[in-house]
Amino acid sequence: MSSTLDPAATQASPTQTSPTLAQLRAELDGIDDAIHDLLMRRGVVVEQVGTHGAKGRVAIRPGREANILRRLLARHHGALPARLLVRIWRELFAATTSMQGSYVIAVCEPDPAEGFVQAAREHFGALTPMRRHSTPAQAIGEVSSGLAIAAVLPMPQEQEPYAAAWWTALLHRDEPRIHVVGRLPFWAPRSEGGPQAEALVVAAVPPDASSAEPGQDRSLIGLELSPDASRARLAGALAAAGFDAASIILRREQGDPAAQALVDVAGLVADDDTRLSALTDMLRPPVVLGAYAVPLNGDSA
Repeated sequence: MSSTLDPAATQASPTQTSPTLAQLRAELDGIDDAIHDLLMRRGVVVEQVGTHGAKGRVAIRPGREANILRRLLARHHGALPARLLVRIWRELFAATTSMQGSYVIAVCEPDPAEGFVQAAREHFGALTPMRRHSTPAQAIGEVSSGLAIAAVLPMPQEQEPYAAAWWTALLHRDEPRIHVVGRLPFWAPRSEGGPQAEALVVAAVPPDASSAEPGQDRSLIGLELSPDASRARLAGALAAAGFDAASIILRREQGDPAAQALVDVAGLVADDDTRLSALTDMLRPPVVLGAYAVPLNGDSA
């Protein structure tokens, strides 16, 4: 006798009735309890993971978080909206990170209407303490002094004022060294009324890879070159060195003996990447300013 179930035998007979509302609610209660049990267990495991980290230092792993979200979305199916997984797990990441110590985010938001604090809350958790600053230097200073675990800063622009070009300070590699570790928003398309601000996240830790697969991470490289350098010549030099550059911001300040460039390239570039030494027409060695996980697109998740 075969042990395989007959699909027809598993269908409800005319005499069978659908579950009552009370039965469905009881099932939901049981599911909620099971979810709660798993969340509590997750908290215990996070505590155990924390014992393997550096003492007195809160771990921030944007690449690892992005990897988890990609994995969950890849296995997701059914009517539950995919964007809900991102929201739930972003709150989980915030809550479990805060278990390890002080978890404060510094946000540069010169004008509250720009929505950077709202974008930071969406990513780092609704209950996470936020400190708003009017300048990038103030926000970065919070990270350097250890008062904040990370800072959310406006996306660099070609024609922004000198004081707003916060990425130029990262070229000096001061201690503690500040790296770009993330990009916001991490989820698109944006919902109506949701934060629209585009930002980069910096922290006093190096970025971590979000995937072993190519195309999932991008790096930012800072360069100093002669004031008469052209964008076309720089693009050619980057291509010759083996970099796939998506964008180049080139800054020249009047009277400054050097031009500065911010280049967004494919992949997670390390400080010892041999391609950096191939960029020879520079006034100083190139500096890897950090990296970020490529944001998710909900339409294709």
